[in-house]
Amino acid sequence: MSTYLPTIKQLQYLVALHEHGHFGRAAEASFVSQSTLSAGIRELETLLGVTLVERSRRVVRFTPLGNSVVEKAHRLLREAEELSELVQASGKPLSGELRMSVIPTIAPFMLPRILPRLRKERPALKLFLREETSADAIESLHHGRADCVLLALPFPCGEIESEHIANDQLFVALPKDDPRDPPKEITASMIDGGQLLLLEDGHCLKEHALAACNRPELGTSATMIGTSLHTLVQMVDNHLGMTMLPEMAIDSGILIGTDVVVRPLKAANPTREIALVWRKNSPRADEFKLLAQELKAG
Repeated sequence: MSTYLPTIKQLQYLVALHEHGHFGRAAEASFVSQSTLSAGIRELETLLGVTLVERSRRVVRFTPLGNSVVEKAHRLLREAEELSELVQASGKPLSGELRMSVIPTIAPFMLPRILPRLRKERPALKLFLREETSADAIESLHHGRADCVLLALPFPCGEIESEHIANDQLFVALPKDDPRDPPKEITASMIDGGQLLLLEDGHCLKEHALAACNRPELGTSATMIGTSLHTLVQMVDNHLGMTMLPEMAIDSGILIGTDVVVRPLKAANPTREIALVWRKNSPRADEFKLLAQELKAG
């Protein structure tokens, strides 16, 4: 066994540089000076006797071996995180630090209702929140930047465990007095793909909406230009088309101050599943299940 092994800190610096592609931004994300981060990576390279990063004034380029080391470093850092989690899980449940990523089509509608009660009833819990698209959130989960993720299923998450929180029904939103507006509900066949406004790629709600309609051609004809549900609502309010909204957004008042009306979507499965997910075999699984119950109670 080698006497000289990479330190956790050196591996963290390397992973941060790979993620940000820039020494300054990586140092900022690591809460150290750029010189400290650069020195740490050079020490790692000297220790291993290889070049991991090719440096120039404008470009940071990882060598093929450097990319392989980063991949391994992610696994090692994740194991170190789980070791810490194992100790933490043996103490009082839902206490200490917990990092949770939340997708943008859930965060502004669910969290304001739940967090005040959670802070009051679980004062020992330090919950660090990060809003990310589904793909970025799952990447954060598997790279150890997040302990758990609050998102909508189905979505490809890799090896995870999950806890169901709620089913969230989808509605079709149209301008008031729109001639396409039926009195009660809208079927998928009534949706005009050329008028359908969806979120840009990266938001799982787009895929859920298309799946609920069971009309694959809508994916190519829909106008996907919205960066948020609030943007889509304003576009519909200006008679630029129709969109789909989850029930939790409607209940939170996203339509207040607009002339947008919503109708239930009549389809085989017009819902998305809200769930809390975490890495498979995490030692904090029981704690995450308890957190899911708290979110469900909200």
